[in-house]
Amino acid sequence: MASVLYQTIETLSRDKGIEAEVVVGAVEDAIALATRKFYKTQENMRAEMDRETGEIRAYVYKTVVETPEQVEDATNQMTLEQARELAPEVEVGGELRFYKDTTPLGRIAAQMAKQVIFQKVREAERDTVYNEYNHRAGEVLNATVKRLEPMDVIFDLGKAEARMPKREQSRLEQFAIGERVRVVLLRVDRAAKGPQVIVSRAAPGLVQNLFQSEVPEIYDGTVSIKAIAREAGERTKIAVMSRDKDVDPVGACVGMKGMRVQSIIRELRGEKIDIIEYSDEITTFAEKALQPAKVSRVSITDLGEKQIEVIVDDTQLSLAIGKKGQNVRLAAKLLQWKIDIKSEEEKRQEVENQMQAMSGGPATPIEQVTELGDTILEKLIAAGVTTVEALADMTPEQLEEVPGIGEKTVEKISVAVRHYFGQYEEGEERPAAAPEAETSSLTETPEAILASEAATEEKAEEVREVSTEDIAEAEEAEAGNDSLSDADAREERIEQDNDSVDTLVDASEDLATEGIDEGEDRG
Repeated sequence: MASVLYQTIETLSRDKGIEAEVVVGAVEDAIALATRKFYKTQENMRAEMDRETGEIRAYVYKTVVETPEQVEDATNQMTLEQARELAPEVEVGGELRFYKDTTPLGRIAAQMAKQVIFQKVREAERDTVYNEYNHRAGEVLNATVKRLEPMDVIFDLGKAEARMPKREQSRLEQFAIGERVRVVLLRVDRAAKGPQVIVSRAAPGLVQNLFQSEVPEIYDGTVSIKAIAREAGERTKIAVMSRDKDVDPVGACVGMKGMRVQSIIRELRGEKIDIIEYSDEITTFAEKALQPAKVSRVSITDLGEKQIEVIVDDTQLSLAIGKKGQNVRLAAKLLQWKIDIKSEEEKRQEVENQMQAMSGGPATPIEQVTELGDTILEKLIAAGVTTVEALADMTPEQLEEVPGIGEKTVEKISVAVRHYFGQYEEGEERPAAAPEAETSSLTETPEAILASEAATEEKAEEVREVSTEDIAEAEEAEAGNDSLSDADAREERIEQDNDSVDTLVDASEDLATEGIDEGEDRG
């Protein structure tokens, strides 16, 4: 039957989760050290405990060497000749032990033995904890809240304590002492005070474990989780794929009326979860990862650097980026690609700048289009249209969006821009060159120019006199025909008007002929 001491050691071993032999070895080492301290010797001393009686004996061990010249430490070594006097069967390299009385050990030696035993037990406990949890990183464990510290939460894992730092906590969670929760084991730190087990409630592995527990299709492998991106306490994006074409992966995770995903959300204290379908095509996967925003198009800009460009409508830009960039940040984590997100307007401006850079040459100010009035120019400049090139690239619909510009103004702007670039439609008159007569007049002397102007004034005066007389005659004729019928009066007025017009035309032709003759005479 085991002694009372050995039974006590077994109970302690079970409580600490360590082997009983480890505790026994700690007790033997403590007695040997206490005996050495008591006798103030450096002898190689060991202790042995009898499991049946509980008695602990101390022994001094000496190593056997062949010759006296090989003895380096007389305290712990002896020659073969000396050893065979005590034990004839001993060989070189063997050991002889000598009993050391432990009866004189007093209270001080016992206290020292107690401290050594506690130290050995703590070391054994640390090794046990390290070996138990070191290879279980990423595993989800059931833990009980043991105590709450200002920044950390301490959990009881059964065989050890675990610490959850502030950065591994969700901002939505509050704990009470004694509450049971699930935590993810991150790592085991082997510190000087003993191994520290670090756990987390913010790791993506917790969400994956919760889905495995709640969704049978994930547990049996029909639906697999391909990627998870999480910001604890805010939002989680999870990409799932089905190995069975008849099973909808998203529907399986959501459950009937959302019961499955709602159970997980409650466990996470209300954290939002986006479930999307995984795709091997990166552009398709990116469109789904940026939900709930609607993506216009996705293009790969750098395959080596894993960078893509996403274009969204102007109204969808803020939704695609998310609050403080959260949506696009989680999507980038989910894809493991860099995402450059732009609106349609930003992309258009970028293309225009690239085209302008490729075309070379400076932009032409819009004021160069002289056919546009000051009012139209002010409206265009106020709308940000400052160059002729930008004005030419605008569509009629875009021009009508400018405040104060309607359909007629748009047509006028279009004509003015065409004329600026030297383009004329059929039927439009091009600006004519200066007449030869005007050009030749530049070479005339000042006296000839004055004479020509005086002759022109005289002919113009004659035309005005002729016109006045004709108009007076026409009025008298109209007054004399008041008694005629209305129809006859109208016909006669028309004839008189025609006569007046013919008279004016004849007078103008005479004036022009005389001017030409005078010019030839001067020449």
